[in-house]
Amino acid sequence: MRSIFSTHRGTHSGTSSRTRGRATAHGLAVSLALAALAGCTTAAGAEVSAARDGEVTVPVRGGTAVIDTASLAVRARPASGGELELSAPAATDLGRPGQVNRIPGGARWTYPAKELTVTAVAERGRLRVSMAAGRDGEVRWPVTGTDASATDLQLPRGEGLDIPVRDAFWSAPERGLTGEPMDLGSGALTMPMWGYTYGKRGASYLVPTDIGTSLGFASERGGLRGTATHTFDSGDDTRAYTVTFALTDGDPVAPAVDYRDWLSEHGRLGSLRDKIRANPADGRLLGAFHAYLWGDARTPQGMAELRKLGVSRMWLGYDAGTDPMSAQAVSAAKKNGYLVGPYDSFANGQDAATADSPSSAWPDRVYPDYCVIDAKGKPETGFGNRGCYLSSQAFEQAEPTKHYLADRTRQMVANGADSYFLDVDAAGDLFRDHSPRHRMTKAQDRAHRLARMKRLQDGGLVLGSESAGAWANQVVAFDHGSATPVGNGLWALQRNKEVWGGYAPEKAPKTFFKPVDLPADLAREMYDPKYRVPLYETALHGSLVNVERWELSFGKLPQQKQTRALLAMLYNVPLNYVLDGPTLKQDGPELAALQKYFAPLHEKAGTERLTSFRRLTADRAVQRTVFGDGVLTVTANFGTTASHGVPAGCVSAKLKGEGQPRLLCPGKVVR
Repeated sequence: MRSIFSTHRGTHSGTSSRTRGRATAHGLAVSLALAALAGCTTAAGAEVSAARDGEVTVPVRGGTAVIDTASLAVRARPASGGELELSAPAATDLGRPGQVNRIPGGARWTYPAKELTVTAVAERGRLRVSMAAGRDGEVRWPVTGTDASATDLQLPRGEGLDIPVRDAFWSAPERGLTGEPMDLGSGALTMPMWGYTYGKRGASYLVPTDIGTSLGFASERGGLRGTATHTFDSGDDTRAYTVTFALTDGDPVAPAVDYRDWLSEHGRLGSLRDKIRANPADGRLLGAFHAYLWGDARTPQGMAELRKLGVSRMWLGYDAGTDPMSAQAVSAAKKNGYLVGPYDSFANGQDAATADSPSSAWPDRVYPDYCVIDAKGKPETGFGNRGCYLSSQAFEQAEPTKHYLADRTRQMVANGADSYFLDVDAAGDLFRDHSPRHRMTKAQDRAHRLARMKRLQDGGLVLGSESAGAWANQVVAFDHGSATPVGNGLWALQRNKEVWGGYAPEKAPKTFFKPVDLPADLAREMYDPKYRVPLYETALHGSLVNVERWELSFGKLPQQKQTRALLAMLYNVPLNYVLDGPTLKQDGPELAALQKYFAPLHEKAGTERLTSFRRLTADRAVQRTVFGDGVLTVTANFGTTASHGVPAGCVSAKLKGEGQPRLLCPGKVVR
């Protein structure tokens, strides 16, 4: 094999004037042979004298990537021609780089002033850049969306958004994109990735080291630019930082395809088929709608009513209050083929004598001894200013002898429940615990949550959690929340109890049952189909079942019913209801009609990957998805006129091997 080192001559197009001013006419280029992509390794060689502005050139799928070692600017040279700026120079002053050294398959250099070592290698068609810090600090990089050809930003907020970068609607402060950066490790985004479309090309950015990394956006030069910030912190064990770059074809779901491939390559992609083989009860999620039950809906008579309506599959949840589902009601549900599970949380602790929820009351001195302690030595106040957040480290230390979690679970499913919804665990927030009795990092917190969720899964329960981050996809069978791209104004709206409703009456709390009309901008932000794309489903469909947030039941937002029904069928995900006795009678026929349409589609395609997403019209009103090798093809028309054989406001689904497509017009079904 010829030497992988060669001399590069040329200008630094696409970099800032600061970088160009320091450029030398003769930069050092480290050109990695394409054979490295095929698994061929190159022996490490002697150190090479670095020019002042060295360049590292790495082959990637579809072209090459070039890193300016003086600034960490990254540009791509697609095989089809031209150049793209994948990252502007780092927004952190790195100081002068040290010499470039050859390593197997790549190159390494340092920034002595920052005590930072950088490695760049070709990895399965991507450029992987890793940093190791010798001291605490931060780096603001990559700086993305800076190329003049950028047209759209792909962002995994909930299910996913595809945002025109020059759309003034999204740069407004009310959208929350240009405000506080979003923590990639805490649930603000469902996956640690984002992407851009550059005309007919695109780029994908993945951050495997999501803990300690945030992503912020600013509106600059008429476009949304995204900058990642990583904090190197020895106490939180975040002194390593990795970003991968990939060239894509510009498709709006291409970054999610790249992320799914990355998960698969690293053994981190779960399989719903495998989960069903391990626990056949998981198979009853296929075709099922989801509902939380209150009042008379959680009785044997309620189960009989659902069956009488012709509902074939359901996941049914109930709160851990003073009136859980009885063993008789659970038995009736299971005879109908439904899954039944309690809501529980291992995250909150309160004084057992005054706790406002049974899930917050623990035996012995779990509260307050297990409270997460912050850097000032104070307990982390719990959700809603109630009690404290409980340390997963404290539980893990105690579980072998005290069995607090196992005993809680055993108590919760004593009525025969075969499913379990564990709030918070799969979503974050993650905590660093400073208590000397149960010290932990955020990474350890995540590991403990994964371990205890896996114990529930291995125990035969059909496990779900809140807004599952992609990191939890192997241990949960379903989630409630990751299908919802929560708009920034939703939380303020929910705090307005007069508008949203409170937690009374006990058997039908208005916070769940009172219909609400979303403000126009918030409705546009969350549910306008022209901005929506199935990033989460592209990455994780076939791994778990993804559902909307439980406080956003299908009936909670009446003005969005038609759009939400079309999106659910297009993405092959269930609808989520909240039912009590009166709403079961009132909304039961609607639920039954929609579930009857959904069930055969999800039973066939729920374990398949989403293989294609296309917009069929220029206004993005008509969209099509394909699952598996054509197992299911769905076309949804969000517009006002018929198109592609689908009436306005309707969805057409074609199962492989069937003659005629199945048509659903939700406007004729929903109340």
